[in-house]
Amino acid sequence: MIKFFRQSYAVQYVVIALLAIALWVPSFMAGKAPLDLTSPVTPIFNGVDGLLSFSPIAKIIFAFLLLVFETLLFNAVLVNNQIVGKVSTMGAFTFVLLMSLTRTQADFYPFALSVIFIILAISALYEVYLSQSSELELLKAGICIALASMCYFPAILLIVWVIVALPIAKKGSLRLELIPLVAFLFVYFFYFVGVYLFGDFLTMIHGYRDYFLQLKLSVDGFNIKNIILLSFLLIAAIGMLFGNSNLEKTIAVRVKMTISVLLLVVGVLMLFLGGNVLMNGLILMALAIIFSYEFTYMDNTGWANLALVFFLLLVFANQYYFKWL
Repeated sequence: MIKFFRQSYAVQYVVIALLAIALWVPSFMAGKAPLDLTSPVTPIFNGVDGLLSFSPIAKIIFAFLLLVFETLLFNAVLVNNQIVGKVSTMGAFTFVLLMSLTRTQADFYPFALSVIFIILAISALYEVYLSQSSELELLKAGICIALASMCYFPAILLIVWVIVALPIAKKGSLRLELIPLVAFLFVYFFYFVGVYLFGDFLTMIHGYRDYFLQLKLSVDGFNIKNIILLSFLLIAAIGMLFGNSNLEKTIAVRVKMTISVLLLVVGVLMLFLGGNVLMNGLILMALAIIFSYEFTYMDNTGWANLALVFFLLLVFANQYYFKWL
């Protein structure tokens, strides 16, 4: 199975499309009651959610189409940065699987919309290491993180990720580290000015104030089932990453994977920001990068194939029968 997705032909994309459809069929069949996920600090998500509010099914259809687009974008970013092979759909396969593990994820929610901007920010930061002039990439990263935070506000933590990752990419000067922060603040400045001129500025300010007053680290979103799921994924990813000596050793790829591991750390922190942890999906995005890399470059895929097949069976059993998550 792993070797199958190391290639990129029409049949691989057909299989990935069928996998995505199969994972989302239960959500289409059951339908979902509309959830009030709007927040004063997520204006982009609020706008899109409002446009789709006429039908819960419309939201699920839009979320599925969004997943398809994000899958193609994610795979392209990994291919362009040699995280996977030049002709590979491994990124698409792992992304679809990890972003559709449960019925909880098969819906339209803030993080799902922010993923587009997060992928673009990841792409920009990957390109910084080999770029002679990295200012434009850092500007893109800051803008994308600002837009992502307007869909899913905890994505604001990615600014810290960029600043900490720059020394890893040999770009740790104060001037360069200020660029993504200034770009981020620039987007919010225009947003605040727009609301001041054309909206209810005081309500917006009160919304941000209330959000920060209520913000605290919490374990309320955890239960034994999602703890087991996330622990299994983390242990498998970290075990293969540090236990396999046959993985790609080029400096550029190694730097990008170090940046991805740092992204995983930020993703773990986001799990404690409240709500259902499966909707704080940055950890799953980071794991999709790490698993794609590991599956691409490992030599002995025997046990990995068996584990992957078993995991797929468990996922489908959960989606169609047990409904654990």
